[in-house]
Amino acid sequence: MFSKSKINEPGPSADSTKPAAPASPAPAAAPKASEFKASAPKAKPPASILSADLHITGNMKTTGDINVEGTVEGDIRAHLLTIGETATIKGEVIADDVVVNGRIVGRVRGLKVRLTSTARVEGDIIHKTIAIESGAHFEGSVQRQDDPLNSGSKAARPAGQPAPVAKSE
Repeated sequence: MFSKSKINEPGPSADSTKPAAPASPAPAAAPKASEFKASAPKAKPPASILSADLHITGNMKTTGDINVEGTVEGDIRAHLLTIGETATIKGEVIADDVVVNGRIVGRVRGLKVRLTSTARVEGDIIHKTIAIESGAHFEGSVQRQDDPLNSGSKAARPAGQPAPVAKSE
């Protein structure tokens, strides 16, 4: 009873006299911020598409997905990278999942790498799992690693070093 009377008495008198104007904008701003936070993680953005007539010179990096149909001269890092049949990549490719339908001239690093029958890869492939379809053209070496995305760059420096050095990092 004591707490109810205190809440009821000061609440209406304080809200009705002073904070009536400032209180209305504050609640309106708070729900918008919480609605934005709730909807942002749920919606995954669509893959970025680089069309066949697009030529890019430079590196690209995203945490999302990329579909390449054009030409890229530079390194690409993504979550899912799909190289279309008309695409040519001249540089290093790093992604969780790599699907190659076109041409790559450079190193490929990925957890899952798939070369389809139309793929042409000229460079080394560092992977955790790999699939190469019949008809794919591949010139280079294949190396399996448990963590090809991170340890590939670190392992390139201490190639002659013992394995415990790479595991401690």
